[in-house]
Amino acid sequence: MTTDSHATLDLLSDLIARARRAGADAADAVHVVGTSIAHAQRLGETEKLERSEGQDLGLRVFVGQRQAVVSSSDHGARALEELVERAVAMARVVPEDSYCGLADADAIARAWPDMDLSDPAEPTAETLVDWARRTEEAARAVPGVTNSEGAEAGWSRSRVSLVASNGFAGSYEGSGWSLSVSVLAGEGTGMERDYDFTSAVYGSDLRQPEDVGRSAGERAVRRLGPRKVATAKLPVVFDPRVSGGLVGHFAGAVNGQAIARGTSFLKDRMEQPVFAAGISVIDDPLRPRGLRSRPFDGEGLPARRRALVEDGVLRGWVLDLRSARQLGLASTGNAARGTGGPPSPTTSNLYLAPGSATPDELFRQAGRGLYVTGLMGFGVNGVTGDYSRGASGFWIEDGRIAYPVSEVTIAGNLKDMFRTLVPANDLEFRYGTNAPTVLVPEMMVAGR
Repeated sequence: MTTDSHATLDLLSDLIARARRAGADAADAVHVVGTSIAHAQRLGETEKLERSEGQDLGLRVFVGQRQAVVSSSDHGARALEELVERAVAMARVVPEDSYCGLADADAIARAWPDMDLSDPAEPTAETLVDWARRTEEAARAVPGVTNSEGAEAGWSRSRVSLVASNGFAGSYEGSGWSLSVSVLAGEGTGMERDYDFTSAVYGSDLRQPEDVGRSAGERAVRRLGPRKVATAKLPVVFDPRVSGGLVGHFAGAVNGQAIARGTSFLKDRMEQPVFAAGISVIDDPLRPRGLRSRPFDGEGLPARRRALVEDGVLRGWVLDLRSARQLGLASTGNAARGTGGPPSPTTSNLYLAPGSATPDELFRQAGRGLYVTGLMGFGVNGVTGDYSRGASGFWIEDGRIAYPVSEVTIAGNLKDMFRTLVPANDLEFRYGTNAPTVLVPEMMVAGR
């Protein structure tokens, strides 16, 4: 732990002591400090080069079964005094919440592993400018690419510190690097757009700029001359760029808040099959260099790897303390916390475990259908599981990609989609929520 971390923990401990003296029965405080650099260019011309630094502090106090949260970016002595006064005064007048409160002292995290979440290197502005330039040049060099929406390169580092009156005190640091480009191919009304990107905790884990740019250009050219297809029930294959969205819908359906409210289509499915046998969905906050890794959650509870789905069977909800108490359960250590509000449950590095088939084998299994590489809109009903979204991609004929397709809608119900989907073996960790190529054997594909 750095000297800055110790100083921040001392600051938060002092703030909580002030809150207790002012009449709070319990309190916790979170501090976030961050630095970032971002560069964007288009057609070789710089559109932005920015560096930002900031810090914010949030105090949550409890008076009986009432809670209030107040945040501030001013850490001066007088400002902190006023922060405490406002928080306690607010907590005395808000309605009671019988489910709010800190974790028991014997449940908090006392130690955690080093997951290598912070790259010590910091790029110069010149480095980011060079990366964006090389990425855009590589994309524009692809035959058929006619215009560019620009390339961006960025870096950030942040430190999160949390202290609570139940004895918890902890801090961790994380970094992030990113590189992206978006280009257009074709002319006039026949133009098509596509993109590619890379992101990682360590700069050395990024793909090379030329690889990202070339891939974006080739993707855009590949989409030229799209056709429309007739409406039919067909197999649909989801590219990894969009298949993670299916896992995200699953995460929403097992979120403790939705379960406690009774607004999830999976609310009655605990310990029942919701996917096919052999399928697992994992939430792993302890993944080394993971984009959403964290050693403890937003309430100071230990982070741990969990199988939300095991052999197709739903094994657990995603819970923070409040939703767990509503359901008469224990928190799963999935609380997330900002400085301006109370914790809420969320996943970390969530993924659908890979299967054994290759993507080509899934295409052959589909035979004739749609390969989706892009989705539009958000036609998903979390209560019923009904799913309907605009899509684009490629037609599959005789188990092979035949030609680009656009202006179609795919529809189904997530309960049926989850129960029948088949994952490929090409899982990569590119997002916070990831999935391999996925085949859904039957969906309604609405075209012309």
